[in-house]
Amino acid sequence: MSTNTLASSHPNTRTQSLSLSPVLLWLALGGVILHVVLNGQYGFHRDELDILMNARQLAWGYVAYPPLTPAIAWLELAVFGPSLIGMRLLSAVGQGVTMILAALMARDFGGGKAAQVMAAVAAFIAPIALTAGTLIQYMAFDYLWWVAAAFCLVRRLRTDDPRWWLGVGAAFGLGLMTKYTIGFWALGLAASLLLTPLRRDLRSRWLWAGAGLALLIFSPNLVWQIQHGFISLKFLGAIHARDIQWGRTDSFLVDQLYVANNPLTLPLWVAGLVFVLHPAGKRFRALGWMFLATFGLLFISKGRGYYVAPAYVMLVAAGAAWWEGWLAQRPAAWRQAGQGALWGLVGVGAVVGVVLVKPVVPINSALWPITSGVNHEVVEMIGWPDLAEQVAAIYATIPAAQKPRTAIMAGNYGEAGALDLYGPALGLPRVISGANSLWARGYGDPPPETLIVVGFESSQATSMFSGCQLAGEVTNAYRVMNEESTRHTGLYLCGGPRRPWAALWPDMQWYQ
Repeated sequence: MSTNTLASSHPNTRTQSLSLSPVLLWLALGGVILHVVLNGQYGFHRDELDILMNARQLAWGYVAYPPLTPAIAWLELAVFGPSLIGMRLLSAVGQGVTMILAALMARDFGGGKAAQVMAAVAAFIAPIALTAGTLIQYMAFDYLWWVAAAFCLVRRLRTDDPRWWLGVGAAFGLGLMTKYTIGFWALGLAASLLLTPLRRDLRSRWLWAGAGLALLIFSPNLVWQIQHGFISLKFLGAIHARDIQWGRTDSFLVDQLYVANNPLTLPLWVAGLVFVLHPAGKRFRALGWMFLATFGLLFISKGRGYYVAPAYVMLVAAGAAWWEGWLAQRPAAWRQAGQGALWGLVGVGAVVGVVLVKPVVPINSALWPITSGVNHEVVEMIGWPDLAEQVAAIYATIPAAQKPRTAIMAGNYGEAGALDLYGPALGLPRVISGANSLWARGYGDPPPETLIVVGFESSQATSMFSGCQLAGEVTNAYRVMNEESTRHTGLYLCGGPRRPWAALWPDMQWYQ
């Protein structure tokens, strides 16, 4: 691949402005608005229900993830209540910020306004980015912090200003308070420091100040982990072993083409990777090694394919700048054809990405089998209010004298979260479960003597509780086939536990 001289197209100055074209600001705002307008369809995803449940019980840590996302959800609950659009607003804003950071990185790579716009749009249409702007879950903000760390490193390399290490540190600290997989990004950065001339910054007080800032931001969760025996490591180990057993990590390489990236932006990120590793981009070589090291660590450790997705944003930005520079050196006809081809790919990718990933296709329409088949996450947004109403119908049959000692036993965090969210309006009793952080909250006082058991097979229910009778079946109004409507669909009304609660509960902890 030919190269250009993008690496030297801007002066090496610490005072280079961060101002952005109004066009790009409007473009990012348009991205946020598009997310907001389209985010009110279907219902909450099972992962969102778990976040919302934990948002109502704030802590410095949870078994499955750090505390920042539930804290953000708590804020959105306080302002908007349990509104789909309101609860997903800051996730959408996060992706708007990502678009701006992508554009700024493209500019630092030497790209003009066209390259900056292309970088912003290409960052927006990655499937994981579209998902991140759709749901209130840790992935939305984890994506942002990865990109923010890359942006600050690009600034450090472009300006030679070591103070940008403070931004890198802040991004990593916030990332560790959001999702622990950003640790792989930090290890990738460490490798790039050792493998490139950037190692000279190991003598810089600003680098160590940035590391200290990251540790300071992360310290509340670190203390919580120490107090709880680093339970999240046990959780992550169990989930990782499950993912490997189920084959969820087998598609890591293929996932890079259509999960981590929009497949039609491949020319951008490939060009970006070649550029930052090529002598023409030697100023930015640390970015290439950072990406390759992170990619290699996740591949060797059998991570999920989407974990590395936010690392591509800086490559897309570099690629957009490279293509702009390369085309500028071609004859006018070639330049117009090349620009048209790139924008054609990005435009088609945007339309297809939005249709497949965003909750826009009417349920049970002709397109639904296609979109739900490609993006199975949408089926996990269907049927949760139905489940709560079906449980409420069973609860209504329980004699009034038994209701004060009745609880709902949920098998997974989605069921628990749905019943915790919709249950109070239906007068439902407390929800207990052994899943993740729910186990530590116990079985309640007084101990329940009657249980509505949700999310278990008949044999499981009867092994735990006495006198279990099938009292209902989980369905949803749209007859969408998802986990709740195809597995453990029975709703059971049971008596008390076969063993005393104090003896049974220690064996009731599980990770999901």
